[in-house]
Amino acid sequence: MNRAYILNLSCPDKPGIVHAVSGFLLERGGNIEEAAQYNDHDTGLFFMRVQFACDQLTHEDLEAQLKFFADPFKMTWQLHATSAPMRTVIMVSKEGHCLNDLLFRWKSGLVPLDIAAIISNHRDFYQLAASYNVPFHHIPVTAATKAQGEARQYEIIQAERAELVVLARYMQILSDDLCRKLAGRAINIHHSFLPSFKGAKPYYQAHDRGVKLIGATAHYVTADLDEGPIIEQDVARVDHSKTVEDLTAMGRDTESQVLARAVKWHSEHRVLINGHKTVIFK
Repeated sequence: MNRAYILNLSCPDKPGIVHAVSGFLLERGGNIEEAAQYNDHDTGLFFMRVQFACDQLTHEDLEAQLKFFADPFKMTWQLHATSAPMRTVIMVSKEGHCLNDLLFRWKSGLVPLDIAAIISNHRDFYQLAASYNVPFHHIPVTAATKAQGEARQYEIIQAERAELVVLARYMQILSDDLCRKLAGRAINIHHSFLPSFKGAKPYYQAHDRGVKLIGATAHYVTADLDEGPIIEQDVARVDHSKTVEDLTAMGRDTESQVLARAVKWHSEHRVLINGHKTVIFK
């Protein structure tokens, strides 16, 4: 049976990159099943995602040969086996709709995840975690215990070999240090259509401004609050008759769907970070 892989790469743009990548794979018995590329004319960078099958070389052999191939192009690249679900840790506070949605999608086989643990600063969802047989870690966080709490959180993330950390309405601001440690592998759902209404209580801000659309944004976590590269967004239409409670209830569905799409694309290695933006090969 052929082994299946996904190769993601970026490098300075120049003629012949697609031809070179295709030739590299062909020479090693690779059969391309899916390919997409993008030239960013603003930055001069080239991005590519290739899904291919290959039974002549092991993962390790391919990686070793890719190093020599990539150097002349100054490529940044990653090679992933499609058979391996992405090890994931979910963090949550007291709003469980996104957590519940992700757990259901995972157990239904709709997202290629391996959810290894749930971390929360509250106890509310330990029974939900138990119903899915997922370890639940209650780590209270206060101003006085934030450093110790984050150290314990990161210890769990590392012990579980998590490739992805999902902040499914985790309502604590991560320290700059933890943001750096999780760079490129932590996704947050913000209950607003960023860049509008950053920070806490965006539905209250939206209601106060009389908006006609409310939204949700899934983005990578960075030290700059709610300013990481955006992966996915969506909106719901509202009017003057809606209360803050109405906006909050409507927003939950949008948040769950937006986060699920972002997590799915990331776990399928379809998202490439391009500075403060993203390139997404759907």
